[in-house]
Amino acid sequence: MQENYLAKWLNNELSGKELEDFKKSAEYTSYQKIAEVSKTMEAPEFNIERALTNFKTNNLDKEVKVVQLNPMRKLMRIAAAIAVIAVGSYIYLSSLNESIATQYAENTQVILPDNSEVALNADSKISYNEKKWDEKRSVSLEGEAFFKVAKGERFTVATEDGLVAVLGTQFNVENRKGYFEVSCYEGLVSVTYKGKETKVPAGSSFMAINGKITNTEVQKNAQPSWINKESSFKSTPLHYVLAEFERQHNIRVETRNIDKNKLFTGTFSNTDAKLALESISVPSQIKFKLEGNKVLFYAEDAK
Repeated sequence: MQENYLAKWLNNELSGKELEDFKKSAEYTSYQKIAEVSKTMEAPEFNIERALTNFKTNNLDKEVKVVQLNPMRKLMRIAAAIAVIAVGSYIYLSSLNESIATQYAENTQVILPDNSEVALNADSKISYNEKKWDEKRSVSLEGEAFFKVAKGERFTVATEDGLVAVLGTQFNVENRKGYFEVSCYEGLVSVTYKGKETKVPAGSSFMAINGKITNTEVQKNAQPSWINKESSFKSTPLHYVLAEFERQHNIRVETRNIDKNKLFTGTFSNTDAKLALESISVPSQIKFKLEGNKVLFYAEDAK
């Protein structure tokens, strides 16, 4: 059998005479079984950049050795490698966290394995390990979510800026760039921020804006305003307010000649964009111009 018969057979390039000769060879039956098994295997997603980095790290300074393999042994190694990749991929995928995310102008409800409830605000994401939930009730959060935690063992919410821990209560966590707030509506929560733990009882809120910590009040046995389709703020820099408007209405915000650090106290609708614009512009003494999916906020004396 010619040495290139195997490659041509795998690519369906053998002529009728070559295929007939190949089928008479002693290796044909083994090759056929391996090929059939290989068709049922699926390779996992391959990250080219990560593989290149690993190759450079592990192999750049090593001497490369070339070993000649006969076709049968080479194909057996390929099949074995595919099998290892498939099994490794299954194990990896089985260990991945569950993730739920929302887009702009979207909210969603999530029921965790212990029946704890999570309301996810716009442009937010939670992740958790469903398989190990009984061992560790832990959620990773990006954005904002309101939690109604079922009684049980310690429940934690990890964010980029801080860690929130409870046993069973109702609370809201918001973590945006430069903004971190935890509001407790029932029970008691523990907030760890920059290595320091703070107890936040029902009716109070822990807030850090650009590292500056303040404590405010919230209504007990209630829920955050966004659950009722409104966004409320108290002494909050205007640029955070405008960013929230953008998330809730999926309308791109631009500004001209306004002080975006000016503190804003008020509420706007998450369902009526024009009403929301009025609710922001009037108390802030600024103007707005809405065109399609874009709004410009500008100072009254700006042209």
